[in-house]
Amino acid sequence: MCAYGGRRTKAEQDAATVEIGYALVSAAFAAAVLFGAVAGPALLFDLPPLPAAVLLRLGPAVAAVVFMARVVSVLVRFQRQIRPARPAPHDER
Repeated sequence: MCAYGGRRTKAEQDAATVEIGYALVSAAFAAAVLFGAVAGPALLFDLPPLPAAVLLRLGPAVAAVVFMARVVSVLVRFQRQIRPARPAPHDER
């Protein structure tokens, strides 16, 4: 449904497609950066087995949470942008 309750126009469909793509790409980038920050030390340095195992398990978990949070936040923000603002109530005196 479009912002006003009818069918979506081609421009609205294109805007939604672009926003979904942006959400996915930016989420993948953020997840990759955080995975590297968390699991990177275990991959780059010779750490003891327990800390290395913890970092290698924590990295993907943090990346997954960040990915989902980023996708949801971008799409919720986009949804709020396309909704029309509620008009201010009129003072009927």
